[in-house]
Parts: sequence; C-alpha cells; structure tokens
Amino acid sequence: MSAPACKATRPPRRARAGTAVAGLLLAAAGAAALVSCGGDGDGDGGAASVRPTPSGPYTASFSGTPASALASLEESARARASAAASSASARASEFEASVSAEVARANAEAQRRLEDIEGRGDALADVSLTGKPRAETGGLLAVVVNITNRTDETASYAVRVDFRDSDGKVVETRFVGAEDLAPGAREQPLAITRTPAGQQLTAEIAKAQRY
Repeated sequence: MSAPACKATRPPRRARAGTAVAGLLLAAAGAAALVSCGGDGDGDGGAASVRPTPSGPYTASFSGTPASALASLEESARARASAAASSASARASEFEASVSAEVARANAEAQRRLEDIEGRGDALADVSLTGKPRAETGGLLAVVVNITNRTDETASYAVRVDFRDSDGKVVETRFVGAEDLAPGAREQPLAITRTPAGQQLTAEIAKAQRY
C-alpha cells in the first residue's frame, strides 16, 4: 500500500492578503530610508542630491545710476554747453555786425597799441565802465566803455577790458578804442563778451593807454 502523495497547501486567502500588505509597507519604508539618508559619509551613497537653482543678484537695495546712463548724461551736458556757447557767439557776432566798420578798425588798432604796453597804462583816469541792459544785446553781457579826453590836446585811446568769473579768473578779454578825441570829447564804445549768459562775470579795465 503506497503512501499518500504530498499536496501543496496554500495559505488561507486572508493570510495571503496580509503578506502582500506587509510587502508594500516594507517597500515604502525602504524608499523613505533612501530619501532621508545620504550625505553622512564621504560619498553620496548613491542617493540623488538636490542642487539649488541659481538666481540673479538681488537688486532691490542697489542705488546709483548705471555707467551707461552716466555717460549719456555727461554727453548730453556737453552738447548743451557747446550749443549755448555757439548761440552766444552767434548773438555777439550779430550784435557787433551792427557796429560800424570804423569802430571795428579802432578796436583792432587799440589791441595793437597795447601789445607792448607794460603795466596798466597812463589813461586809467580817463576811462570808466557802465552796464548795458541785456535786452539790448541779445542777452549777452556788455559794458559801455566811457572814454573822455581830459587833456588839452587831441588824443587817441586804447583800452583792454577783462571779464572775470566768480573765482577771479580772466575768461575773456576785449579791446576797444577811440581815435582823435578833441579835448573834453567823449566816446562810448562797447565791450561785449561771448561767454554764455548764465555765467556770472565781472568786467574791469585792465589797461588804458593814451597815444
């Protein structure tokens, strides 16, 4: 009589379900362990590392103007200054164009006469300055040079007028003259600066020579 054959036995359905649940729990625990560990040893342990995403600099607290903007502002300021100087020169030329050719010749002669004069000359007492309204000169600074022959003989005069800025620096020089003035006679030529009207200048008689 032969022994009965062995039969494979299956665990009850409830037991199989419990085993599957346990397997899922173990897998989840392993995954959690992989995420939480890493970085403790010399190597990375095979765990994926998280790299920070680079970002631009924080500029909310920055102050100042970019270099390109500063260069643009400087170029614009230079352009305005150049335009103002050109405009002033043009107005001076227009105003002086109304002066007779004879007066212009006398002014040129005055400059020539003063080239070799040392000191301030011998005719300072015969010359004075008064202001000229800017409304009459296109906004330019101009002074009236009052030249009076206080001698007993006919005389000619050469006058140099310096225009100084607020620091006392001479920024422009003009020459005017009066020729063949009879005793007691007066002439009043104009000395006009081409410097832009916005600059504060003071006029003074630098030299005055009788010849």
